[in-house]
Amino acid sequence: MDNWLRKNHQVRTIRVAAADLNGQPRGKRIPTRFADKVVKDGTRFPMSVLNLDIWGEDIDDSPLVFDSGDADGVLRPTERGFMPMPWLDAPTALLPIWMFHEDGRPYAGDPRQALRAVLDRYKARGLTPVTALELEFFLIDDSGRKLQVPVSPRSGKRRKAAETLSIRALDQFDSFFTDLYDGCEEMDIPADTAISEAGLGQFEINLMHGPDALRSADDAWLFKMLVKGLARRHGFAASFMAKPYEDYSGSGLHMHFSVLDEAGNNIFNDGSDKGSDTLRHAVQGCLAAMPGSTLVFAPHANSYDRMVPGAHAPTGISWAYENRTSAIRIPSGNPAARRIEHRVAGGDVNPYLMVAAILGAALNGIEDAKDPPAPITGNAYAAVLPQIPSDWASAIDAFETSPEVKRIFHPELIRNFVLTKRQEMHYMEELTPNERVEIYLETV
Repeated sequence: MDNWLRKNHQVRTIRVAAADLNGQPRGKRIPTRFADKVVKDGTRFPMSVLNLDIWGEDIDDSPLVFDSGDADGVLRPTERGFMPMPWLDAPTALLPIWMFHEDGRPYAGDPRQALRAVLDRYKARGLTPVTALELEFFLIDDSGRKLQVPVSPRSGKRRKAAETLSIRALDQFDSFFTDLYDGCEEMDIPADTAISEAGLGQFEINLMHGPDALRSADDAWLFKMLVKGLARRHGFAASFMAKPYEDYSGSGLHMHFSVLDEAGNNIFNDGSDKGSDTLRHAVQGCLAAMPGSTLVFAPHANSYDRMVPGAHAPTGISWAYENRTSAIRIPSGNPAARRIEHRVAGGDVNPYLMVAAILGAALNGIEDAKDPPAPITGNAYAAVLPQIPSDWASAIDAFETSPEVKRIFHPELIRNFVLTKRQEMHYMEELTPNERVEIYLETV
């Protein structure tokens, strides 16, 4: 049995869970006395479970269901091991798992395996990405017919206005954030700075950078579960949906990354303020893959409510130095820390697919060694620029046919994701806006 579980003998049950294509945790509840068996032998469930739609339904025309007899995959523990689930009342352990074929091959339709495959490409070149993620989310009172900011536990009032970088807003929900940071410590999630953002009841927490992109994606996936679970214990909801309020900016999930060579040197740094040729090649790779990978960055119907000009969500394909209106930003600062910030994704993404799409695109660019267009200056929203797909259907088509995407993701994952999104789009058209919000509020 895992050492953590031996030390925490009060744990009564465990959950084993893997991320499906929408980032939803899918798995089982197992009595603790069977933990050794799970660690040794793994567990099994149908491969189709990682390819369910947002409602948890089978994909109607998926070859994973009836055509293949709904065959099982083997799910084995990830390197993470057991960890607590602080949002539950009873002491409970979570064991993250990922999917393999019976013969031990990674299952290509598993989003965590998709990221591993991209990282294997880096490893083959002697390179290691260093990644950091910034996650925005909303605290929401969803007890009535209309979403609104929760009542402050301190004042008993609602503050119906934006509170950008407001210490008061953070202090109003101090007990929640204290529990959240405690939970991150227990789960070994490297939560750093918290700020209040421009939306109603909107906040951002940064996860610290590190040289293990698979772990960074794990951290983001686990963090979303923790935030949503703890919010309910405090009497409100937390949501990473892209755009819960029509009149306010939505939530993004920005990623910063650099790349180290075998000697530990940052290959984006040449000692100058502009960065190396390799940095610009990586930028070009990200720009080239942006139209095709938009479906990863904006995977849901609500995602496209966020993708409008002037709402802190880049829609033009551009890059710039120290400019938050561009899709790709090169932050200023110490040249040794020269990095790329990718600003397109919404908070509603699957972190594994997002990190894979960005790092895969950057490596495409490094391999191709092509320069990007000149960096922009000024307001990107007011500039005439190539645009990413502005609607769900176009993004699905672009993802399916993009040559850049085909260099990043396995054909099976591309097929499964496209089938999933087309089914969701079909059924989503039958729903009212309020019904859509109800679906997305806590699932994404």
